[in-house]
Amino acid sequence: MTDTLIPNGCKSNGPVESGYFKKGCNPFAQTGRSKLQNKRALLNQQIIKQMRMRAGAENLLKATSNNKVREQVVLELSYVNSDLQLLMEQLEGLNSSVEVYQNVQETSSIPLIPLGLKETKDVDFSVALKDFILEHYSEDGSNFQDEIDDLMDLRQACRTPSRNPSGVDLLANYFSQLSFLETRFFSPTRQIGIFFTWYDSFTGVPVCQQNISLEKASILFNMAALYSQIGTRADRQTQAGLEDAIAAFQKSAGVLHYLKETFTHTPSYDMSPAMLSMLIRLMLAQAQECMFEQITLLGIRNEFFSLLRIAQEAAKVGETYNEVHQSMIQTPIKNNVPFFWTTMSELKTNHYNSLAHYFVSTALLDHQLTPSDDEDKQEKALSQLYDAMPEGRSPLDILKNKEERRRIGKAHLQRCIMGHEEANRTHSRCRHLQKLDILSDILQAGLKRSLTKFEQNDKGEEFTDYMLAPDIISKTEKKAEMEIPAATKGPLSVFSAKQRWSAPRTIRLRLQDRDLGFTLKGDAPVQIQSLDPLCPAAAEGLKEGDYLVAVGDTECKWLGVSDVMKLLKDVDEEGVNIRVVSILDSSSQPMPTKSATYGGLPKTYSMICLAHDEDDKKSRKVAKKPSFLSWGLKNKQKSSSTLSLPNADYNGPWNRPCPTFPNSYNESALY
Repeated sequence: MTDTLIPNGCKSNGPVESGYFKKGCNPFAQTGRSKLQNKRALLNQQIIKQMRMRAGAENLLKATSNNKVREQVVLELSYVNSDLQLLMEQLEGLNSSVEVYQNVQETSSIPLIPLGLKETKDVDFSVALKDFILEHYSEDGSNFQDEIDDLMDLRQACRTPSRNPSGVDLLANYFSQLSFLETRFFSPTRQIGIFFTWYDSFTGVPVCQQNISLEKASILFNMAALYSQIGTRADRQTQAGLEDAIAAFQKSAGVLHYLKETFTHTPSYDMSPAMLSMLIRLMLAQAQECMFEQITLLGIRNEFFSLLRIAQEAAKVGETYNEVHQSMIQTPIKNNVPFFWTTMSELKTNHYNSLAHYFVSTALLDHQLTPSDDEDKQEKALSQLYDAMPEGRSPLDILKNKEERRRIGKAHLQRCIMGHEEANRTHSRCRHLQKLDILSDILQAGLKRSLTKFEQNDKGEEFTDYMLAPDIISKTEKKAEMEIPAATKGPLSVFSAKQRWSAPRTIRLRLQDRDLGFTLKGDAPVQIQSLDPLCPAAAEGLKEGDYLVAVGDTECKWLGVSDVMKLLKDVDEEGVNIRVVSILDSSSQPMPTKSATYGGLPKTYSMICLAHDEDDKKSRKVAKKPSFLSWGLKNKQKSSSTLSLPNADYNGPWNRPCPTFPNSYNESALY
């Protein structure tokens, strides 16, 4: 972010709508989110500077034996460590600034936690790729400068994705290109000199490697982070908005799971298996919370079965957040996760468990078993609420005994009050939580409602009659589950950096008794088989297993057998020139170690000109070659009273119509 965001000298005062910037990206959007990301980039730069200073001081401390110098170095080292700690705290503050990610219309929902995007430094593919093209494929790399520029522009755009599906598509597009890039240029036997640098999302510690897997893993992490920001931004006061939020969080969890299972040795701790497992739980917990809000959006029927059902749904949300909290407090995760996240998960555990006890108490205190009620159905519902019935009593005894119902209902109300008080204490322990006025209002409203209900059912003579209400079994009709993204289509295995190719050979193809002397097999590219050793083509050097890459002036690297046969059917007596290449034995000749720029290297053939993509070309390009960015994509074209939850609008009765707002992406969605 601190590096230039404008490739090829584009002026910042130009119109963004001109089509220059790729869809899903706008580096000029000045939103709260973009300003936070810019601060994150600056902090990352300062952190790496302090870490270099600390490394230098530690090396000097090991190298010197002069006591005076050692004392001075120790003093300087203490200052550096203090500065580093302050920078880490500032970065933690950015990860705790969730309010700018929430929907602007939110006035009565508990804020959700988004993931921040990982930051990176600029990468210049140009020199390394052009050298490799000349060295490995025997083509002039400068012929593909426009395509390399396209790739670099795409990567640059991925640093400022829009907070909407177009931004996700942008990242997915680049991730797909990385798969093709890895196959064609990143050989397992050598490095080509491209360094990828990414910063840890939580600590700001940089990781620099030549391994393209770091790039792919970081893009996946940012894709999951973007999904989480989309979910956080959704309007949770409408059914459509909640559906969007649920889908976004489940997709975020799915991408994180794919990252965890695919890239198992990432050097950055924010992508370690333990951290990713915690983040998956967090995303699923937030999806489950949105499902609960969806159930209660239109209000909660003040009816026995409905209240017990909602109580178990709330208990399920509390249970999922408890799992998140338990994973956050494990070492070493607790040393890297913001304190805000830990306290928020603990707060929500207490809050939703308190809601569960409140709804059970309401069902027992406000409703009595009448002759018209289904006794067996109520008994079954109550028995499924607990692992063990309170004080060993049977469900039917509790339902029929008015005083026993009131006694157990008050016990649940007491646990509800204790949970709300604990949630308020947790809120007061974190200064970042205290900044969220909506959260404070919701917690106070929940506690006030519970105390009011307790006073309505309290009798002085029952002061010493105390029992502990049992835990409520969690249950949900719809469990949040990961949505695993469709696996990225694998790169083609024939034309890759793993294979060594001969230089292209030109063969004059002539008919002999209306016969070519060979047959074709395969599907893009086609291969020579059943070659007659006495045919004219064999005499000119055609070999069994050669790949046919051109017929006359027509490239056919990506043509199937039927298309190539159409080109060959018009061969006359004069014949036609074809070009073929052969796979060389990799063990017979080691890969050269010096740059192809300096010449003197064996020639191999390029399979670079692939599918044609006219739409993505810039007007400045004159020579129309198949787009570098379209490699491998040719085949992919394509009626009782109601209750409500405590909220910031508390003003007496808990009956509130839910406002509706349009759920659409506007300019505020841009980065």
